Amino acid sequence: MQQKNLFEDGSLSRPAAAALAASALVAPALASLGDRPSRSLSTKVWYALLRKPRFNPPKAVFPIVWTALDGALAVGAYRLARQPSTPQRNRALALFAANVAMITGWTRLFFGRHNLGAAAVGSAAIAATATAYVAAARPVDKPAAATGVPLVAWVAFATVLSTAVWKMNRR
Repeated sequence: MQQKNLFEDGSLSRPAAAALAASALVAPALASLGDRPSRSLSTKVWYALLRKPRFNPPKAVFPIVWTALDGALAVGAYRLARQPSTPQRNRALALFAANVAMITGWTRLFFGRHNLGAAAVGSAAIAATATAYVAAARPVDKPAAATGVPLVAWVAFATVLSTAVWKMNRR
């Protein structure tokens, strides 16, 4: 029996795949709405007073990079969801979902809880799952896998940055 949004081969319909892909854009946006502490004046002052390495990018870089990364992840998820259901495709989609959840949680660790050590570890975990996502997606859909490569690069950099900020601000 064929369900409305699921084809016999297990691939998702275009609307269902688009809804899944939109989670890469919507989940972080919704999380940021509920994450008032990260946007509070006290958090902005806390962040401004942190010692940061020389290679810390300007503040304006972060929303530009994350918008591009979230868009790329959405495209990759859409492409994967349109592929026939296989254990490899499903693993790649699970890793996609894990990355979206972990990226969303990282902001709370760093800005909400000011837990620099946990944020550095979390960043490394995101880098690991992003790498696993690319590896899992590659045999299923090479262009989908390619959309995850910039995330791997950025999160590897973010892990180095996060670790440096943590080390520079230990008490």
